[in-house]
Amino acid sequence: MAKAQWPVHGEITGPIVMIGFGSIGRGTLPLIERHFKYDKSRLIVVDPSDANKKLLDERGIRFIQEAVTKENYKTLLKPLLTEGGGQGFCVNLSVDTSSVDILRLCRKVGALYIDTVIEPWPGFYYANDLDNADRTNYALRQTLLAEKKKHPGGPTAVSCCGANPGMVSWFVKQAVLNLARDLNVDHKEPARTDRENWARLMDKVGVKGIHIAERDTQRAGEPKPFGAFWNTWSVEGFISEGLQPAELGWGTHEKWMPKNARKQKKGNKAAIFLEQPGADTRIRTWCPTEGAQFGLLVTHNEAISIADFFTVLDKKGKAAYRPTCHYAYHPANVATLSLDEMFGAAGQPQAIQHVLDESEIVDGADELGVLLYGHDKNAYWYGSQLTIEEARKLAPYQNATGLQVSSAVMAGMVWALENPDAGIVETDEMDFRRCLEVQTPYLGPLKGHYTDWTPLENRPGLFKENLDLEDPWQFRNILVR
Repeated sequence: MAKAQWPVHGEITGPIVMIGFGSIGRGTLPLIERHFKYDKSRLIVVDPSDANKKLLDERGIRFIQEAVTKENYKTLLKPLLTEGGGQGFCVNLSVDTSSVDILRLCRKVGALYIDTVIEPWPGFYYANDLDNADRTNYALRQTLLAEKKKHPGGPTAVSCCGANPGMVSWFVKQAVLNLARDLNVDHKEPARTDRENWARLMDKVGVKGIHIAERDTQRAGEPKPFGAFWNTWSVEGFISEGLQPAELGWGTHEKWMPKNARKQKKGNKAAIFLEQPGADTRIRTWCPTEGAQFGLLVTHNEAISIADFFTVLDKKGKAAYRPTCHYAYHPANVATLSLDEMFGAAGQPQAIQHVLDESEIVDGADELGVLLYGHDKNAYWYGSQLTIEEARKLAPYQNATGLQVSSAVMAGMVWALENPDAGIVETDEMDFRRCLEVQTPYLGPLKGHYTDWTPLENRPGLFKENLDLEDPWQFRNILVR
């Protein structure tokens, strides 16, 4: 698409404050430049590292080299978000900063806000004095829900709006509508926030569960050296979530639970977690290009928010229907090798951490979608099949993985500008059609695929296994034990 054809989706009248300028920040910047009208002199980037300052200097963008901390975030960010008038917009793409605290500050000063994850202040992920229940994404989400309940309405703050969590919640809604159509299920598309009827439609279609099924086949041109963690997106972010407990939204159809599984005691109790790290927990899943594969059951916010959103409650307030939902991630080969090395060294991260940029990748794609299973057509995958070649053509400074994230951030910003008084919003509650309309030009092929595969297939058959042969889609059959 020629530069003159890039649509301007809205105007940001106040300052734009981007917190964090790692791989996703670098990729989001050119999309902001393309798709928004704003005063370039009022765009500010805050990051403790100046590693990518050259990109900002070339554009004349103001840069503040400082870490946003629990002690300074109010005094640092408030002046930046309010100076010069208009409505500011905080784009939080950082690690080790409390999303809820910064979100609260933004709303107090009347600024819009967006992030890609509910991030805590430093120490949360590796705190050995916390119960593992308190180190989960369920616990982090509870802090957001508490803030939303305490302060309803007001300036829009979009929570967890990257590729996943984020974009995949929009995929789920499109996928369930596609299923309803193909199964000839009589239905009417529910309104954006009509959680009850979205959940009833999911139940009516017959979905037992959802995998956020992803396969990253991007290959580096050089072999990964020992003592280094290579990835196609934030290494620090991946290690943090990978060392949290494996976690999943827990469906009402499940008849078996692992011995090391624990239920949550507070809130909606839509999820359970395992007493083991997510990046060292394998499950069976399926993606269109590679077919059956192992994935990692890494905790993600969408596993909980989607399961929660699509819950049907009975008259007593108990879950009458809820789909199982969890991440099923096969990272790039260099990241898989990096994880093996890290866990072999007692979980200590490598000293060198590197995100592959588009120039270092020779080929491959990030195939990221949602696998809805257990219905009368067995399983249906819907999602993005973005290659590195297409990503290079579409936007600078990012690989296929990064572009799926940064384009979701941009789409979420558009929705926030068009709905500036929506309060605190999860991506499950947004207008999925509008968001995908904005994002789709950056996603490569966006397709649906049916499959006859089930977790009972593609097993060696050399050893006796304790399986549920009557219901292939039980978590008993999905978890690799």
